[in-house]
Amino acid sequence: MKEIMVVFTGGTIGSMKQGSAIDVNQSGSYMIIDQYLERYDASVTFSTLQPINILSENLLAEQWLQLAEQIRSIAQDQLSGIIVTHGSDTLAYSAAMLGYMLSDTKVPIVLIASNYPLGDERANGLRNFSNAVSWMEQDAPAGVFVVYENDLGESQLYLASRIMQCETFTDQFRSPYELTLGKLQQGRLIPIDDERNPRLDELKPAQHQWLESIKQLKQLASDIQYIKPYPGLNYELYSWASNRRPTAILHDLYHSGTACAITEGRYSLPEFIKRCKKENITVYLCPVKSAEEAQYASTSTLVEAGAVILEKIGTEAALMKLMLAYSLFGSEQEVQRFMLNDQLYYERH
Repeated sequence: MKEIMVVFTGGTIGSMKQGSAIDVNQSGSYMIIDQYLERYDASVTFSTLQPINILSENLLAEQWLQLAEQIRSIAQDQLSGIIVTHGSDTLAYSAAMLGYMLSDTKVPIVLIASNYPLGDERANGLRNFSNAVSWMEQDAPAGVFVVYENDLGESQLYLASRIMQCETFTDQFRSPYELTLGKLQQGRLIPIDDERNPRLDELKPAQHQWLESIKQLKQLASDIQYIKPYPGLNYELYSWASNRRPTAILHDLYHSGTACAITEGRYSLPEFIKRCKKENITVYLCPVKSAEEAQYASTSTLVEAGAVILEKIGTEAALMKLMLAYSLFGSEQEVQRFMLNDQLYYERH
């Protein structure tokens, strides 16, 4: 077997309990390899890299550029794969961004996390690591993925651009339509046959036309406002000085693809959209299963006010794609064309 590169970034999986608090610890990062070699397979060879060592809630946009650059610098010819240990809080965002940035990888890149520090008997981090290693030993294709054990003890394989935030009360990750690529059993993928999933033979180095431009980026547009609706949301609270305005706004929607569409007043999203449009701030709406299905009168009202619907994409993937879009392009027309038409890494389902 070839070598596996383990890229440590910190997070719970690299943390240890220190007094009454849980925090990142240098020795905590390497504990996972020690545990694996002790309990599973001492014949596997690992090399390591630690570009950052932070709790994932402290992750900043520029660190994605740093992390992607470090991973690109790894010689892949002698590798079976690359495992990235990551905190669960922001893993969904990092997975999408790395999926976009590293879509041309020649080996599998797998992000893993742990629901508890590795020293806790409830932790699934070591099993996530072991399942990723076993898959790389056997039939893992090139691509960017997440491996995470659910509360049923099943090792789920997610495509990097199709994983949603970890839930607070269950420590479980989700995906659009609750659809993963499949389950890992003894190093083999038991795929889920669904037309919305890419075929396994499609999971190969994906060279999209913007990849080289993304590799040249020195900073990311991180001034995109994300808004989540709730009854009584007062849009008058969102106001900006002329030199401190957001580049764009991603506005979440209720499950039916709706948000408050009363025509005027402080709670009116259409009025807010019109105000943003006057200030040259585009409001994007997500998630929506498909534009054709967005038939509610309230959704139509939002579009008529000037909002742009991002269909068939999860909110986390959409936000990361918007950050790239406003980093790459200087005109709103180019950004919208990119967001609506270009597929970077199977993010549209």
